[in-house]
Amino acid sequence: MNVSLTNVDSVNAILQISVAKADYQEKLDSALKTFRKKANVPGFRPGTVPVGMVKKMYGKSIMAEEINKIVGESLYNYIQENKLNVLGEPLPNEEKQQAIDFATEGDYDFYFDIALAPEIKLSLTKKDKVTYYKIDVNEELVDKQIESYKANYGKYDKIEDGAIATDLIRGTISELEDGKAKEGGINVEAGVVMPSYMKDADEQAKFVGAKAGDVITFNPGKAYEGNETEIASLLHIEKDAVEAIAPEFKFEITEITRYKEAELDKDLFDKVFGADTVKDAAEFKAKVKETIEDQFAPDSDYKFLLDAKELLEKKVGDLQFPDAFLKRWLLASGEERTAESIEADYPKIVADLKFHLIKEQIAKDYDIKIENEDMKTIAMQAARAQFAQYGMMNLPDEMVENYANDMLKNKDNARNLLDRAMENKIIDALKTKLGIEEKSISLDDFRKFFEKEDDKQEEA
Repeated sequence: MNVSLTNVDSVNAILQISVAKADYQEKLDSALKTFRKKANVPGFRPGTVPVGMVKKMYGKSIMAEEINKIVGESLYNYIQENKLNVLGEPLPNEEKQQAIDFATEGDYDFYFDIALAPEIKLSLTKKDKVTYYKIDVNEELVDKQIESYKANYGKYDKIEDGAIATDLIRGTISELEDGKAKEGGINVEAGVVMPSYMKDADEQAKFVGAKAGDVITFNPGKAYEGNETEIASLLHIEKDAVEAIAPEFKFEITEITRYKEAELDKDLFDKVFGADTVKDAAEFKAKVKETIEDQFAPDSDYKFLLDAKELLEKKVGDLQFPDAFLKRWLLASGEERTAESIEADYPKIVADLKFHLIKEQIAKDYDIKIENEDMKTIAMQAARAQFAQYGMMNLPDEMVENYANDMLKNKDNARNLLDRAMENKIIDALKTKLGIEEKSISLDDFRKFFEKEDDKQEEA
């Protein structure tokens, strides 16, 4: 078998694979024998069908399958062994490739178009300046976060005085008929309402100021008008039964509880950051500031990469791409794509591809690799970030690790985490190679950068 590459230009090539009969004969004979053992032909027991008959009936398809395997392996091996940086997947050459007749055994030639990535050369020095915007974590941001912690880690306390709209009022709910409990009617022993959730102001007012032991007559249909789901949940009935409920219900209050924010004390410190991590309010405040800075760091890194992207693209200059091939490949590989949609999207596709190739070159130049430990670290960070969104800050490492492992089992998640890990390492490398000018900036001003980006995208 002979494999040869002919360069059309710097980014297009034709790969010819010549397959002789001797290259596939042994595999074809073996495949025919294997197929013969399981062939189901009327008049013959499995394994007794004559080889000649099997070859006559199925030889063409079996030979096509075996030769296609050989060609596919040859394509892959040639690209790997010669370290070709190809774009997309090889496509059959439309001019040279002749129709293949697998009915007769013989020699075959296969021709494939291959797109080669343009050569990229980067020489980075400290003279290449990029601003790194570090978000200033001021007192206001710290205080807001502390207030959020106090609210998230608060608790409901039982109260004896009159209820306010945001209290939780517990009691027994009974359906009424002619002012009395309806026989066989709806009865909920563990009913719970929060007056502030009621849409009707008059119904809400019936509960405000009430105390344990009070009995209130109210109309759930009016209180939660238009929200059948809420009414069904309150009365423990099916949603389709809401329309038939009585207009009056009795609520016998057994308990009223009011949410109280957590105190700024050791109990809160331990819940947020773990036992004995911080000892007093000053240390807690400093730790909160440090946590916010850590949370903002990826945003600063992202902005840095966007700015570095502009510099890197200018240094690389214009690149030649195999446009015709890429458009053809995009059309062949995307079921929902059309020639028109590809033409419209192509400038952005090429722009993204250019930066992808630049990042690939940076990884190659500075020997950046992603190890298993890197994947574990990035998955753990992603898991902690997800938990933090729900106020779950101080989770055991074992729990976070289990969640991270589950994330890595999903192929799409794993691929996204791999890209993120690689991008993080590229950012770290650029920080050491480029001239970094750090600048402190307010959160509001930092966000304006991305408002401008959104405006640009809308205009485009």
